[in-house]
Amino acid sequence: MNAVIKTVMPGSPASKTIIAPGDTLRRINGSLVNDILDYKYLSYDERLLLELTGSDGRLKLVRLKKREGADLGLEFGTFLMDKQRACANKCIFCFIDQLPAGMRETLYYKDDDVRLSFLQGNYVTLTNLSRSDVERIIKLRISPLNVSVHTLNPELRAYMLGIKRGEAGIEALRTLAGAGIMLNCQIVCCPGINDGEELSRTIRGLINLGGCINSVSVVPVGLTRHREGLAPIRHFGGGLALQTVRQVEKFGELCLKKRGSRVFFCADELYIKAGLKLPPHMYYEGYPQLENGVGMMRLFITEFMRALSHKSGKGTEDAGQETKARSSGFSVVTGMAASEYLTNLLKIAMHKHATIKGKVYAIQNRFFGDSVTVSGLVTGGDIIAQLKGRDLGSRLLIPQNMLRSGEDVFLDDLTVREVSETLGLPVRVVKQDGADFLCAIRKEN
Repeated sequence: MNAVIKTVMPGSPASKTIIAPGDTLRRINGSLVNDILDYKYLSYDERLLLELTGSDGRLKLVRLKKREGADLGLEFGTFLMDKQRACANKCIFCFIDQLPAGMRETLYYKDDDVRLSFLQGNYVTLTNLSRSDVERIIKLRISPLNVSVHTLNPELRAYMLGIKRGEAGIEALRTLAGAGIMLNCQIVCCPGINDGEELSRTIRGLINLGGCINSVSVVPVGLTRHREGLAPIRHFGGGLALQTVRQVEKFGELCLKKRGSRVFFCADELYIKAGLKLPPHMYYEGYPQLENGVGMMRLFITEFMRALSHKSGKGTEDAGQETKARSSGFSVVTGMAASEYLTNLLKIAMHKHATIKGKVYAIQNRFFGDSVTVSGLVTGGDIIAQLKGRDLGSRLLIPQNMLRSGEDVFLDDLTVREVSETLGLPVRVVKQDGADFLCAIRKEN
């Protein structure tokens, strides 16, 4: 446990007491605080008795009254107040195992921590949970959780996850669902392994677990060119992608009739590989699986068109004159998968506003391999190599998901500044939001 207090936030309930940085939180209302989940659960009540050890080793007892559910305002030495649980699985499709050597150390770390599933949306396999861990989740009502399922066949799951007891995570999944814990699930679909009829069996099994299966994404396995010594897995072809989309949509329609929700959704990548149009905005039911690439492009398009419609309403002529005074040519970079969509959106914007002049560049992923087509895995080095010497206009637009969260660093450790200096033009980072993309091409901020 690392419950040493790092910061007491000004103006918070804790700031009005004798609690100070360097104190160690031990108990709340008599219950031991083991980690961040205990802290959040135990500190929810309106009246609290906190037991702490001061930096001088002396006991501190603090009575505190606050609004129910309000945060105490304490920050600790580590986010979890505990060591992060590493993944002990050896999944045959693990993307981290397919990274090239020489990248920053943090990229090779695999977590399988159920606490991060609840707090940050990470997907976990449930294979490292003890019976007491499961009971604690139920007791604390840690919900929703994001679970990597892949298959409900114990033998096949053992093979896919590289573990001895494939039923371990499945038992935990069933227990949690039976106890009313809401679960968002993920199936990484591997050709010839857990697709086809095996995929149908997995979906039927999840349906049988009832309404606590909130949503399920089916995503195609991602394969890089760095798979030396790893299990052989085939690439997802267009024919199989089409078959899989239709298969999942069939179950989705069944669930829609019975539950009022499709529950099962395919990642955008499968629609693109299959050569299909993306489903409409309402199809995605609030986008519960957005982080798995389910509906991400449809939401982006919807945001863009809404913003374009709003900005093309009253005062369009004035806005056009203003844009004309400020606009100049620009370039947009993206991965191969999204290039056609962004090109079409840019054409629509240029048709409405003649002063907008831009071009989309689809970057081939030479770092990870041509089969990797998503923009989030494009590196700074590939951008430089493929755009250097081209007429890029006065600025370059890149999507935020190419960068490490909260930073300006690409996966190959190049920075936005380095890309900007090498290509000789300013780089504007665009949020994963269609409205922000429109603002960027109109040069409004």
